[in-house]
Amino acid sequence: MSIERRVRLVEELYRNLDLEIIEFQKHTKLSCVAGCGKCCTTPDIDASPLEFLPWAFHLFLNGEAEIVLNKLNLKQNSICHIYSPLSLLENTSGSCSDYQYRGLICRLFGFGASKDKYGALRLATCKVIKEGQKENFEKSTELINKGLTVPIFTDYYMNLSQIDFKLGNTIVPVNKALKLAIEEVLQYYAYRDFPEGFPNCA
Repeated sequence: MSIERRVRLVEELYRNLDLEIIEFQKHTKLSCVAGCGKCCTTPDIDASPLEFLPWAFHLFLNGEAEIVLNKLNLKQNSICHIYSPLSLLENTSGSCSDYQYRGLICRLFGFGASKDKYGALRLATCKVIKEGQKENFEKSTELINKGLTVPIFTDYYMNLSQIDFKLGNTIVPVNKALKLAIEEVLQYYAYRDFPEGFPNCA
């Protein structure tokens, strides 16, 4: 399957997820705190290369893929490369520098659920939301138990892996996932014509 086709399918999956999250938020009133980047600075975030394929393709089309790949190769800390802190001293305040192209893990966390060992759904969210929006968090748990539709991690990752089994099931530290996504795009076009209308890719 072509890169363009895989990117379109991942983006379609994200559009469906966005709609599901909007509906979930409408009922629960849960939301991320503006300017909070605490979850983005977690050092052990894992992700798959496939969920960042749209980001890597976007870089490629704009002639930035090789530049960013070089930066990733030199990066020494494990905090997500796309995350942009407000300052070096206060790195838990900031935002995603490519929010439109954030990965599946970034989209699901806070508003997605996982199943416990008994099969019950448990909202996977952060301490900031659990403590700062305690009433809404408790309400959301109650609504989920009553049948409110919530995005489920395993379902979305299964759908993702159906687009590209290998890239969707390779779970690695987030910066490694970013590198592998860029490398996948660069290798794909190494011996193919560039997309029409983009003569200066890479």
